[in-house]
Amino acid sequence: MKHYEVEILDAKTKEKLCFLDKVEPTATVGEIKGMFHKSHAQWYPARQSIRLDPKGKSLKDEDILQNLPVGTTATLYFRDLGAQISWVTVFLTEYAGPLLIYLMFYFRVPFIYSPKYDFTTSKHWVVHLACMCHSFHYVKRLLETLFVHRFSHGTMPLRNIFKNCAYYWGFAAWMAYYINHPLYTPPAYGEEQIKVALVIFLFCQIGNFSIHIALRNLRPPGSKTRKIPYPTKNPFTWLFLLVSCPNYTYEVGSWVGFTVMTQCLPVAFFTLVGFIQMTIWAKGKHRSYLKEFRDYPPLRSPILPFML
Repeated sequence: MKHYEVEILDAKTKEKLCFLDKVEPTATVGEIKGMFHKSHAQWYPARQSIRLDPKGKSLKDEDILQNLPVGTTATLYFRDLGAQISWVTVFLTEYAGPLLIYLMFYFRVPFIYSPKYDFTTSKHWVVHLACMCHSFHYVKRLLETLFVHRFSHGTMPLRNIFKNCAYYWGFAAWMAYYINHPLYTPPAYGEEQIKVALVIFLFCQIGNFSIHIALRNLRPPGSKTRKIPYPTKNPFTWLFLLVSCPNYTYEVGSWVGFTVMTQCLPVAFFTLVGFIQMTIWAKGKHRSYLKEFRDYPPLRSPILPFML
């Protein structure tokens, strides 16, 4: 069996960083990262982006050397992704924050509102319902992070945790301040509006959870295999017939329900910003599905049936 020689250059400066001799043709990119790490301890595998072209896309860890379009003397390019942090840590941090921050406003801890309102409770039952719904949502997210989600990538750049937490924590504080404010007024259409909104919220929360379970079951533990998601016997998954990312559809629906329930402008703004961001993610995943699977269902839209 003929071995490979692998030369790794800096993608920016083209400086030779490492030369690997007698590399097995069946070696994966992940294994090459491990070899590179031995000579450059500061660049652990999760921090490395290995590519065929300095400006090209990163190779997958499972890509096999002999299957790449290179000769027996291969030149690969390295780019430093920066300090990394696990997805689980990021998700737990960004979701625990809103849960605790909202409760601080709900219990009206000192220094938030006027001192005479410290540790008082609202007279409006919708305020208490909103707290339960908000808490339920983020407890659900925390539990899904721990027990449901299977991540295709183990890490993300460390800087993302500050950006993500600023977004989630900041919006949670802004929403909670107004919903739990002593001068808050209930929705204009009263009890009927609140009940309809609660049904929308709970329906979409169950739908979102159902999609997460369906996506989890597509990927065996420890695998990065991608498959086309299809509806299961669970009726909430039937939305897969029409959209590529029904988890985002249900997520937006939940926040629409919460907006109607609280009739609060900061909640509406959070819902709008979230919808825009999830639409970007959904379009990216939809394009990825179309590119990867030739038999991908043509009827599906990214996030909203027949529209978007």
